[in-house]
Amino acid sequence: MKANRSYIIGLTGGIACGKSNVARMLKAQGCPIIDTDKISHALTAPNGPALPFIRAEFGDSVFADTGELNRAELASVVFSSPDKIAALNAILHPMIFAEMERQMLLFHTEPLLVLEIPLLYETGAEKYCNEVWAVYVQPEEQLRRLMRRNTLTRVQALGRITSQMPALEKARRADAAIDTSGSYAQTAAKVKALWNDLLRRLDIDQSEYPAREA
Repeated sequence: MKANRSYIIGLTGGIACGKSNVARMLKAQGCPIIDTDKISHALTAPNGPALPFIRAEFGDSVFADTGELNRAELASVVFSSPDKIAALNAILHPMIFAEMERQMLLFHTEPLLVLEIPLLYETGAEKYCNEVWAVYVQPEEQLRRLMRRNTLTRVQALGRITSQMPALEKARRADAAIDTSGSYAQTAAKVKALWNDLLRRLDIDQSEYPAREA
């Protein structure tokens, strides 16, 4: 398929549901990925453009003496209040989407492009996408994974989970839902099947996307 604009898959899912693993699997199929989490991290890295605005909104307490953002402290502040989450999002989201759009222009000749956006539905970013794939697990499994991955208490993990749309609701809304509760190999097989179906539906030759090691 040749096009002046990429066919765009929005990849989303609840926190700790395995979205990053699925993104790696798609990248291994040769598909370019724009990762908005990486964009967010760059914006808040040392000397990042978002830092002055975060300091103005949240004060010096969320910064280390070196001037670097104390991410753990910022998380403890924002996840204590929906208003504070909204304030942080109001700073970051316009910057994130401006950079995402800039990167999309770089890939405009690619037949396929994945936008990895954790808060896709929450931010209305489905408008960028031709279809959406959502990664999910059941709520208790999501909670266990997040507590283990981030060394959080149950209360802390619930605060992060409930700040997002439920993973099962994202899966319900999506064009394709990927349950990652099985093994890595089982998830990889599901992703491969979805990928092959996508190539078939869009009449894209597999040779345009040579697979690589995940």
